[in-house]
Amino acid sequence: MQEVKVFSTPDCIYCNMAKEFFKENHIKFKEFNVAENKKAREEMIEKSGQMGVPVIEIEGQIIVGFNKDKIKSLL
Repeated sequence: MQEVKVFSTPDCIYCNMAKEFFKENHIKFKEFNVAENKKAREEMIEKSGQMGVPVIEIEGQIIVGFNKDKIKSLL
């Protein structure tokens, strides 16, 4: 099973869409709330160069935003 990380905030609609997509497709993921978790926020910025969410990491590959086609291609 591939490791999937979702860096998100609670009120981000695209973050929620991404998490729903993973749940509907039975894909396990680790969620990191970057609004509350400073260490996760720093990791997200370091990996993506972005402060916007969601940032999705699939086996070391970074996706900024909810790009369903890119997510599917990496899964």
